[in-house]
Amino acid sequence: MASEKLMPAPHILIGCTGSVASIKIPMLIESLQQLNPKPEIKVVSTQHALHFFRKEEQNVIIYTDSDEWETWSSIQDPVLHIELRKWADVMIIAPLDANTLAKIANGLCDNLLTCVVRAWDFHKPLMFAPAMNTCMYEHPITATQIDLLKKLGYKEIPCISKKLACGDTGFGAMAEVPTLVSAVEQSLSSFNKNAGNTSLPSTSQSSGL
Repeated sequence: MASEKLMPAPHILIGCTGSVASIKIPMLIESLQQLNPKPEIKVVSTQHALHFFRKEEQNVIIYTDSDEWETWSSIQDPVLHIELRKWADVMIIAPLDANTLAKIANGLCDNLLTCVVRAWDFHKPLMFAPAMNTCMYEHPITATQIDLLKKLGYKEIPCISKKLACGDTGFGAMAEVPTLVSAVEQSLSSFNKNAGNTSLPSTSQSSGL
């Protein structure tokens, strides 16, 4: 009987920012871990995102700004945001709040998450799921910034309309977790097809992270 070729575990990098929707990070991690083959997952969190979930209760590595500097002491040391960029096969920023959306759209990279994005390899999928108050979402600058990210090649996972945590009802809520997982799954499938259904990129396999 012919042996089946085992697919290598995909590397999924989750970015999360200071939106109340970060409360769903544990659910997103758990849901992504149900994919087949089971992926390796790492998370890059802004400091404010940690207000909405407990870092120590997650069963994956969660990086924050302090890790960028604590892992580097001399010129020979690896740079964390570059190593994460090499390691990941796909990145999903969920939630992407208004502040980080504006930073990315304007090329700012003042924390670990935005440094990973600024250094991103455009041969790999990067998705973002906006999440913010309805008034912030409907501000004209938001559509301009989202359109810019899409023109750069990033894929939007559109927000939905519902009653928000602040009590307002309208668009601005992050897409539901099953929608996020489906988007990741589709992006991984497309990425592997574009790579000729071969093994994942050597940068993912050679990274020491």
